[in-house]
Amino acid sequence: MATTRRADMFTADGKPSDDDPRENGPTLGDERTTLIENLRCARLTLEMKCSDLDAEAMARRSVEPSTMSLLGLVRHLAEVERATFRVLMAGHDVPRLYCSDTDRDGDFDGAVPDPQVVAEAWEAWRAEVDFAERYVAGAPDLDVTADDPENLHGSGGGLMSLREVLVGMIWEYARHMGHADLLRERIDGRIGQ
Repeated sequence: MATTRRADMFTADGKPSDDDPRENGPTLGDERTTLIENLRCARLTLEMKCSDLDAEAMARRSVEPSTMSLLGLVRHLAEVERATFRVLMAGHDVPRLYCSDTDRDGDFDGAVPDPQVVAEAWEAWRAEVDFAERYVAGAPDLDVTADDPENLHGSGGGLMSLREVLVGMIWEYARHMGHADLLRERIDGRIGQ
């Protein structure tokens, strides 16, 4: 099994399942609570879209010439989490996980059907999500800023608040969950609500 969390998001009628961990979260929270909850649900969706798949299915590419796969998405989102929270916001000087100047798409290119590669991708993704969650929990408010002079994170080339970063991460997951929907449907015909 690719993930440790499990819920059945694949329902016959397309309606939410009582077992879905994305349901029944806070709905009347303040701005911080709302952003954190939306990002939590987006991250859970990634895990759920990849549930119960072996390495071959995780690494299965969409359609040529695309190199996109569910495994590639896990690796890509680990890379984005790292660059956003660990590097941009916390200012850590750490290397990229998969991509380089010579292989900008290393996150997708290296997504091969090997159980060890899948396990390492989930381990990296969970480590980056854990770091991000701790960073956000420890931030005094959403006005904490970081400088993005080269516009690598959508700032326009300047300061970015934690608020903007959280919205950007939700957007990043949301657009990729559309890809994950199609990839999962191609693998076994399953669709989520």
